[in-house]
Amino acid sequence: MSRNYRRRFISQGWLLVMYALTVLALIPLGLVLWFTAARGLPPALNLDFFTNVARPVGVPGAGVEHAIVGTLMMVGIASLMAIPLGVLGGIYLAEYGIARWAAWVRLASDVLVGTPSIAIGLFVYAFAVAPLHHYSGFAGSIALAILMLPIVIRTTEGAVGLIPNGLRESGLALGLARWRVSLQLILPSAAPGVITGALLSVARASGETAPLLFTSLGNTFFSLDPTHPVQALPLTVYQYALTPYKSLQNQGWGAALVLVVIVLGINLTSRWVLRRQIALAGQL
Repeated sequence: MSRNYRRRFISQGWLLVMYALTVLALIPLGLVLWFTAARGLPPALNLDFFTNVARPVGVPGAGVEHAIVGTLMMVGIASLMAIPLGVLGGIYLAEYGIARWAAWVRLASDVLVGTPSIAIGLFVYAFAVAPLHHYSGFAGSIALAILMLPIVIRTTEGAVGLIPNGLRESGLALGLARWRVSLQLILPSAAPGVITGALLSVARASGETAPLLFTSLGNTFFSLDPTHPVQALPLTVYQYALTPYKSLQNQGWGAALVLVVIVLGINLTSRWVLRRQIALAGQL
């Protein structure tokens, strides 16, 4: 009895240690959310904050509508460029990627994931901004798409790789071409993992600031034209945080809160999709 009691005591002790470390790891996130909400809620509770654009210092009614729309527009264009290409690339690596060059593609994707975003912004500046002598939201979308692409490729490859080989063999036995098996059978089965990876890439792109400093530059006016400079929420936070004016700093905190809510919502949605699929798989 004493030996079993000692084992249970040690097990409970280490379980308590793990709980304590988990709480310790969550403290920074909780502090960031609490501090951002405390400073950003006062301006964010005003409807004008979401329906008006930037105004001169001291003029009431300033908002970040142009920044919200600009963020959605650039991330949307980047998603149209990166997600389809990344999904196809991930499927190819998982289904056909046994050649030697495929290993280099995987290595390049892993390196690109860890590449500083400011370096990618500088590359797009040299490639799409400097030759044209013109900043634009489209250039910002290119930079965000480059950041999103390796995440989509690697998550898609991992999700497709988890599909049992029996499904592939069944499709091939029915006489389907290999590419039809991949797109019509494998991809739908791996859809939850693919969607999760796409949402995570969107969440990362939504919060990037450095690439946009070199590409979209920013704009104080409402604009739906991606061929001209476009404002974004990360740029608003960066620009307003450096000003000595209290009103602009408050708007920066409000923009930061909106950005955090968007990123948090995307991450929670991705986890909900993944857990729902796991639950459905368990029922089957």
